[in-house]
Amino acid sequence: MTEQVIIPDLSFVKDIIASGGDTLKKCFQCAACSVVCSVAPDNRPFPRKEMLYAQWGLKDRLLSSPDIWLCHNCNDCTKYCPRGARPGDVLSAIRQKFIEGNSIPSIMGKIAAQPKMTLLSLAIPFILFLVLLGLTDRLHIHEGEIVYSKFFPIQYIEAVFISAVGLAGIAYLASLVRFWKGMSKGNGKAYSKGFAPAFIEALIEFVKHSRFSKCGPNADRRIVHMLVFYGFAGLFITTTWVTIYYYFFKKYTPILLSDPLKWVANISAAALLIGAVLLFVNRLKDKGFVSKGSSFDWTFAIIILLLCITGILTELIRLADIAFLAYPMYFIHLLLVFYTIVYFPYSKLAHIGYRMTALTYSKMTNKEF
Repeated sequence: MTEQVIIPDLSFVKDIIASGGDTLKKCFQCAACSVVCSVAPDNRPFPRKEMLYAQWGLKDRLLSSPDIWLCHNCNDCTKYCPRGARPGDVLSAIRQKFIEGNSIPSIMGKIAAQPKMTLLSLAIPFILFLVLLGLTDRLHIHEGEIVYSKFFPIQYIEAVFISAVGLAGIAYLASLVRFWKGMSKGNGKAYSKGFAPAFIEALIEFVKHSRFSKCGPNADRRIVHMLVFYGFAGLFITTTWVTIYYYFFKKYTPILLSDPLKWVANISAAALLIGAVLLFVNRLKDKGFVSKGSSFDWTFAIIILLLCITGILTELIRLADIAFLAYPMYFIHLLLVFYTIVYFPYSKLAHIGYRMTALTYSKMTNKEF
């Protein structure tokens, strides 16, 4: 039998406990969590081994495992745990530490992981926007019809946002590649199918949120996730749509309410708002087994809710023709949009790419249902 030298990372254990996995030490490895989990693959069950790795401080094994991302936080494991070890909270904390540790550059992951740094994160675009609008003499309430492009021209928005999003996107892609290499190194490269078919399968499953339907008493989370996911998707489509209108059809904002673009935009905003509210309701509802939620989770939920509220108010105030409120509200909304997009690779939203990557790898290696 081959001997293995195990070197625990005690600081990592403390980080997990401090990030919401404070019940970690209650686990006594009965495996009830893996037995009741309907999402875990038969040939690679979780979260028992993840709880063991976390207790022993086996950081490298945990952070190279696709299984922490295959977990959908159904919390059946937490409900039926006889010791109250709350495996769902522990895995959530592990994912948070993963996002922080795998971030490129690492300082961004540390900033996003600390709620007290949120104001600083918002202060950066706040100062940038003020300087830009001040230098171009646009930092005032414009007379006449409320047209937000008078205040913040589309060219300025594109210059700022495309540059920032481009840098964040490159960093995010690099972090996903690093994750893939870590999985391949820690779990092998015995691929049973090619990347393309595995990716397409994973994408269909992700878009349909099919694994959420396997969750037990907490299956209603699927509705919340779909509302938030498709709300964001719809708003991304409308943003692209506006750009096409502007450059190819010379159709400028504000767009008429009768335009199909506005229908998609308003329906998407409503979906995102309902999803954000339900996210709060579900987290506050005491079912006895729902994840308590860390400050990392709550920061994300608050930002999304504020993003929805300011976006809807921006439109309603414009329609009410209240200029002295409309332009400041639009400014605040742009700050939140910038924060959401640019800090995407370092926030709760980063799980979208990591989960897709883990699903694709699992399908390629046949280590899932």
